[in-house]
Amino acid sequence: MIMSVELLVNVTPRETRVSIVENGVLQEIFVERARRKGLVGNIYKGTVSRVLPGMQAAFVDIGLERAAFLHASDIGGNRDNNGPANAGCDEEPITALLTEGQEILVQVFKDPLGTKGARLTTHITIPSRYLVFVPDMDNVGISQRIEGESERQRLRDIVLQGQGSEVEGGFIVRTVSEGASEEAIVSDLQFLQRLWSAVQDQVPMARPGDIVHEDLPLVLRVLRDISGAEVEKLRIDSRETFLRVENFVTRFMPELAHKLEYYPGERPIFDLYNIDDEIQKALSRKVQLKSGGHLIFDQTEAMTTIDVNTGSYVGHRNLEETIFKTNLEATQAIVRNLRLRNLGGIIIVDFIDMQSEEHKRRVIRALEKHIERDNANCHISEISSLGLVQMTRKRTRESLEHVLCETCPTCGGRGSVKTAETVCYEIFREILREARQFDAAQLLVLASQEVVDMLVDEESTSLTELETFINKPIKFQVEALYTQEQFDVVLL
Repeated sequence: MIMSVELLVNVTPRETRVSIVENGVLQEIFVERARRKGLVGNIYKGTVSRVLPGMQAAFVDIGLERAAFLHASDIGGNRDNNGPANAGCDEEPITALLTEGQEILVQVFKDPLGTKGARLTTHITIPSRYLVFVPDMDNVGISQRIEGESERQRLRDIVLQGQGSEVEGGFIVRTVSEGASEEAIVSDLQFLQRLWSAVQDQVPMARPGDIVHEDLPLVLRVLRDISGAEVEKLRIDSRETFLRVENFVTRFMPELAHKLEYYPGERPIFDLYNIDDEIQKALSRKVQLKSGGHLIFDQTEAMTTIDVNTGSYVGHRNLEETIFKTNLEATQAIVRNLRLRNLGGIIIVDFIDMQSEEHKRRVIRALEKHIERDNANCHISEISSLGLVQMTRKRTRESLEHVLCETCPTCGGRGSVKTAETVCYEIFREILREARQFDAAQLLVLASQEVVDMLVDEESTSLTELETFINKPIKFQVEALYTQEQFDVVLL
């Protein structure tokens, strides 16, 4: 199927939003605010503030609110081919690699997430349109998505011939390089080498905590990382941003120049595809399927769980066919919402139990097919004996919910509050406790409107019995600012 991709860019003084729309449907949304810009790709001169031998890690001060985290497997020369998640047993101890107070050049590869600080590496990489420059590598790597052997060899030869002896380092050829001209790739290569030389010149002058290289702003990052051949239109509603993007595109992505469009319309640009409505839906737990089934997304600190339900869909033939069609439809909605909500880490999908092995196989294959368009690294397991699919999705930035929302001050993130009845009984116990400990003429209960209403109405009999038992009158006062769980018992 031919994929039509449009990029819509909405810019306001304090916030930039970029949406990727595929075939008229919102698939991804990127939000960057002036007060909290993304840090991934930035290079800092940091100071080791604490070394933790028991964790094979260190905390590094790079001038942020929280110290950043550096694992031994992310230190250049001490990193195996499997990356930080597979730290080998033969690694040097962290105490042999770092000492407290040591200055070190590091790059952020994961933004601060929740209560965790940024994740760092000394394995520096600088991406451009076609290549990724790796200073501590001495060879040329080719993206695995480029399958043709002749094209792989062509790209390798171009990079090897374009490399000069002035700057040490290696390159990784990106997927978008497939079919690119030699001139464009060599231009990219020379740009990266000049950029790295400038970074090296700045390091000796930088103070600990200083940033020595900052990645591109959001709009240009998205443009750099997306396949230009698929982009049909790029619309921007800010004249200043449009001119900046136009300059970038002319220099690095000339094939996109005729697709760039300034949008001066009175109607907000995101209203063209109901983007704001889709964002609101993406913040909801429930996702409705066209058939009548639905998904329930629950995002927690440890993992994200997705529950598939038939809902109002009753099918046409038999139960097994109804379940299969619901699960099959759910695969596309799951992948879209993972991208749209930017959910990462461990993800557990609870598909409706299927008896047929063929149905199970087709559901997994459908999930794998849809996730091919996701730029984040994903891994999917087979359906377990419990009907669960375990998958992982690389997380480098905070989810949409974490960017746009905060923990509910009433429930503290639990998603529920104690009933008024429960709070009434807690008040009764507290009154008994206070009456036994202190000698007061009467007691005053401060509580929310719902709790006071229940105390003087449905629980009036219990209240009368309690007053008789403690031989003290009890008064009530409504506190409008109290949540349903809050109360105070005051001695008068």
